[in-house]
Amino acid sequence: MPALVLENVEVIYDKVFLAIKGVSLDIGEGEMVALLGSNGAGKSTTLKSISGLLGPERGLVTRGDVTWDGRSIIAMGAPERVASGLVHVLEGRRIFGHLTPDENLIAAWRGGNSGRFNELREQVYAYFPRLKERIKSKAGYLSGGEQQMLAIGRALMTEPELIMLDEPSLGLSPLLVQEIFGIISEINAREKLSVLLVEQNAAATLDIVDRAYLIEQGQVVMSGAADVLKANPDVQDFYLGGAGKVDYRNVKHYRRRKRWLA
Repeated sequence: MPALVLENVEVIYDKVFLAIKGVSLDIGEGEMVALLGSNGAGKSTTLKSISGLLGPERGLVTRGDVTWDGRSIIAMGAPERVASGLVHVLEGRRIFGHLTPDENLIAAWRGGNSGRFNELREQVYAYFPRLKERIKSKAGYLSGGEQQMLAIGRALMTEPELIMLDEPSLGLSPLLVQEIFGIISEINAREKLSVLLVEQNAAATLDIVDRAYLIEQGQVVMSGAADVLKANPDVQDFYLGGAGKVDYRNVKHYRRRKRWLA
């Protein structure tokens, strides 16, 4: 049974704007799944419908259901969802810039056994040794890649069962993207942690996930195993930088395929 299931979820902002339209997806225990699509396609809204962060943006799930480990979480607040094992790393990192990396980790700790806190903190530093090297620096002075590492490390301090990452590659060099994606894969394998990865960088993402969903204009238009999507000529043309070359002499057919995708 999948750990997380979205069934025909619809989200409306300001009681007017329909952001996602009947999105359905599922993630199994320990699975890595990607949600791909262009800017404004509805990826971040989908994550917020899971983490419970629609309210501050005047968004609301108006149809469908989100179930986590077999129970509906639509009525749960965001803190309760975190306590249940869901954590959301927002786009843009959102670390506390005036605090050190260590203080950021302390801020994410939900309290309890101090020994467990130390175990989790050392686990984070083992995955991200650069953070330990910069332990006395203010987080606002860390590089973009180090801030992304800290954002993921802070999420791990909540002991999640599923981590949702929104555009972790944003603004990073290809080498840093490769490093961070490698660490995410390692965490998934070692901790058996489910991962839902939202990305525009389809090429790098499809190399590490098990399955992927493609969302356009608020709707899931394609899904399947990562290798199957990578081989799809439409995905190659529109999301993999033209790995499948466009025949511009037959441009009408090219546009017709894009309309079908959307």
